Amino acid sequence: MSKRLDSRRANPAVMQALGGLQAAINDSGLEHPLLELVKIRASQMNGCAWCLDMHTKDAIAAGETVQRLMGVAAWREGPFYTDRERAALEWTEALTALAGSNGVPDEVYDRAIAQFSEAEMMSLTLAIIAINGWNRINVGFAREAGDYHPPKAKSA
Repeated sequence: MSKRLDSRRANPAVMQALGGLQAAINDSGLEHPLLELVKIRASQMNGCAWCLDMHTKDAIAAGETVQRLMGVAAWREGPFYTDRERAALEWTEALTALAGSNGVPDEVYDRAIAQFSEAEMMSLTLAIIAINGWNRINVGFAREAGDYHPPKAKSA
């Protein structure tokens, strides 16, 4: 495969804007472990190796268990997730797989809105939009996985 452009250098202002959205999501009050599960599930669906590498490393650095990370692709069958996490993962799948669908079923929305406030639903939805955007950038420009290192934990 030929070398593709470096998205971080090609248009820094646009990448900074997406980074700003990500920062707002990170500060939205949604639980960090839940956000990482959402990012991992969307990245699995989109085949984004770079994002999977990043978010599994971030999740582990934040204390997530390997068992829960290994089960994300089959979250419906695993007993490792809360009802809130299940609703977030189902919402993630519904929004990530819109192509060819007839929209998001009411029952999926109902399960999600039962677990999240309206403000949280908007933050969760924007988190899903953002990770799908990051996935498309990294897959489209063939960013190679493996070079990401999570930030060091802050000492108390």
